[in-house]
Amino acid sequence: MQSSGRLNEEVRTRAVARARERGVVLPTFAQQRDPALIPPEIKARLAKLGLWDIDPLNLFRITWKNEPQPKGGGFGDGNWLEFPSALTGVDARIVGVVGKWLPTGSHKVGAAYGCLVPRLVTGQFDPTAQKAVWPSTGNYCRGGAYDCALLGCPAVAILPEEMSRERFEWLREIGTDEIIATPGSESNVKEIYDKCHELRATRGDDIVIFNQFEEFGNAIWHYHVTGLNIEDIYENAIRSDDSRLAAYVSATGSAGTIAAGDYLRTKSPDLRVVAVEALQCPTLYQFGFGAHRIEGIGDKHVPWIHNVRNTDAVCAVDDEQVMQLLRLFNEEEGKATLAAQGVDASVIESLDLLGISSICNLVAAIHTARLYGFEDRDVIFVPLTDSMELYVSRKVEMAEAHGPYTKELAGRHIDEYLAGTRPDHMRELSDFDRRCLHNFKYFTWVEQQGRGVEELRELWDGDFWKGVFDQGRVDEWDRSIEEFNSETGVLKGLVS
Repeated sequence: MQSSGRLNEEVRTRAVARARERGVVLPTFAQQRDPALIPPEIKARLAKLGLWDIDPLNLFRITWKNEPQPKGGGFGDGNWLEFPSALTGVDARIVGVVGKWLPTGSHKVGAAYGCLVPRLVTGQFDPTAQKAVWPSTGNYCRGGAYDCALLGCPAVAILPEEMSRERFEWLREIGTDEIIATPGSESNVKEIYDKCHELRATRGDDIVIFNQFEEFGNAIWHYHVTGLNIEDIYENAIRSDDSRLAAYVSATGSAGTIAAGDYLRTKSPDLRVVAVEALQCPTLYQFGFGAHRIEGIGDKHVPWIHNVRNTDAVCAVDDEQVMQLLRLFNEEEGKATLAAQGVDASVIESLDLLGISSICNLVAAIHTARLYGFEDRDVIFVPLTDSMELYVSRKVEMAEAHGPYTKELAGRHIDEYLAGTRPDHMRELSDFDRRCLHNFKYFTWVEQQGRGVEELRELWDGDFWKGVFDQGRVDEWDRSIEEFNSETGVLKGLVS
């Protein structure tokens, strides 16, 4: 695990000089949780910047609490969308936290920050001599490449060749040093690992690989930033005298986002944490394999950083259901049919906030509500990790493959994929099941990735995870960030 306890002063000195040269000020994790802590001088400068601009000050927009506007926005209380029963067909309140309004249009920019910056400020990564390698199934490498562009660090993005065209185009546009397309699709994570092994063998110390599937900084960022954001929304906008924070439902992917459930469990001990994956590749559901079209939730293994002790159930979602709902939510005939079903116009016009994996999470939340018999007092949170902005080409491909979207299709999809959906592919986990999933990590991480058996055993210890997510660790990182900023002198120049 990366830690600020291991300090390389020589490398850190070069990193400070690079940050000074680039005009970089690093936000603390506390500021990403609560932008009220950001100096007003920085906020004033942000008022002139676009959300995606390659400007170091946009590091301060790595927060869930940006105002929902593409340029010049300040900060608010977070962005969320509540899905009404007229859409979901269940009584439970399903609330999605919106990832579109983070830079790059995805929350993965925060996960990448949580992996990179603790190493940068302690001299464990040299931006003047090393390239940061971001193995990913899409958004994480985009987030890492963006963070590197703002910091003046060279980046290598690795992602499957069959990911959406928009991802590759954007990586080229921001000047990513290297873009490596590995064979296969969303499900081909091992091929990404194989490329990392090759790079490590051929380039040695010239690279640092930030593997989101094993980097605890990924999970830590989501625990402390995403988890707190959900808590704030629940407490300030959703909670009532009889409401209950009932569940947190998230595709596993790299197991970073689902770590917000670990945080929420500390606030609501009866919370159900549900891990989501594709039915076509049911790794957690039945130790299965396959390929699917739900971009952003890589599979065929259990990530090292997934605390399976804290997972109550697994939901396997049919990718055909997700892709057809993509059309329902975004085609004009689909919108008109939803309106006829009584869905409010403001909700319908907001459905483009859901990308493919976000629709998957919504479907899984509906499954969860039905499995547990949740009522109107029960609140389920899901992450809306990215938006349709990143999948325009997929919408075009669906139209080419299936023809025009008709009123008849829309009605059928509402009946089958919303009103008619049932928790047929959910697996509630016993302690025995959780231990099985934990042991399943052996085949990827010990046999293939060189981890030790004792390390694996350590992951089963509940106290281990308390240490991973301990507030003191993040406080230590923040002190290191503040010291780093002090030495660059950039912040002092901005506020003087």
